[in-house]
Amino acid sequence: MSEPSFAMVAGEASGDLLAGLLLDGMRRRWPQLHAGGIGGPQMASRGFETWWPSEKLAVSGYVEVLRHYRELVGIRSQLRQRLLRERPSVFIGVDAPDFNLDLEAALKAGGIKTVHFVCPSIWAWRAGRVEKIRRSADHVLCIFPFEPELLARHGIASTYVGHPLASVIPMEPDRAAARRVLGLPVEGEMLAILPGSRRSEIGHLALRFFEAAQRVRKARPDIALVVPALPARRAAIEEAARAAGLADLKIVDGQSHAVLAACDLALVASGTATLEAALFKRPMVISYAVNWLTYRIMKPRQLQPWLGLPNILCGEFAVPELMQQDANPEALAAALLDWLGSPARMAAVQEKFRALHATLQRDTATLATDAIEKVLQS
Repeated sequence: MSEPSFAMVAGEASGDLLAGLLLDGMRRRWPQLHAGGIGGPQMASRGFETWWPSEKLAVSGYVEVLRHYRELVGIRSQLRQRLLRERPSVFIGVDAPDFNLDLEAALKAGGIKTVHFVCPSIWAWRAGRVEKIRRSADHVLCIFPFEPELLARHGIASTYVGHPLASVIPMEPDRAAARRVLGLPVEGEMLAILPGSRRSEIGHLALRFFEAAQRVRKARPDIALVVPALPARRAAIEEAARAAGLADLKIVDGQSHAVLAACDLALVASGTATLEAALFKRPMVISYAVNWLTYRIMKPRQLQPWLGLPNILCGEFAVPELMQQDANPEALAAALLDWLGSPARMAAVQEKFRALHATLQRDTATLATDAIEKVLQS
């Protein structure tokens, strides 16, 4: 078989990371492959040709999407026309279902094979989306073990490939080494603060996270406070930190994995970062807040009691979740201090996360590439 060409779209930092890991496996199979589309720095470092940056898709919530609707529709229209003209061997949509599924449906109708990497969370939100998945994707790459059976009930071909982060993150992270990399003392407590990578997340969460951290600092004066920030978000992070009075907050560019490896406890915006924290075996408090109208629309569509991925995968409230009006600085600080005051509870949740890690650990890049090759040959 001649070297195939791929078009890919990944939205925001987490999708860029997943797509970069996938490209590693694809490049091993097809060393001269060409891939282009919408991506970020992780994909670009693997030779991906970026036509638009993934930052353009880093918008969350109904109200927030409406504000950027015209630009997003314009990008999707231009990309659709280009792909229908250039006709890649396969289109791979990495997460970003609101953008990718409609694009995939148009490409599939035009005779281009489509793969969707990361099953949309129809088991947690918007169960009606399953029909759109069937119309859009020739194959779905699933990162959680229960998803293929659910998709099969609806006649959707899929493969469980494990979660790629479970193979990248070590089963036993080296806390001391991570602290040395970050220039932090090897001894002493450390709280990691991850208010999200999107502008809207930082706008809704950063100040309340930092105000909570300030309260934790008053109770435990020696605790180190560290925030990993994308360079494009650093100014907003610094502004929120100043507003909260956190003059000695340590902000590092990127390096979220090093920060999670180094910390004892994390305060994390709901999303992929919560799973990363679980894979690093770190107790955490999960939180989220969105525009009030977005919340009113989303809340009735929630299909299970948990929002955080670690809790969904464990099937219980393994870690606290504080959402919307409950995500206030006082409540967040109290939940964090509860963890710090209970070493036995922290050790117990770390054991749960080790078991979870083992379940998700597969050779994701190879399994995903095998599935993509079968789509190519179909």
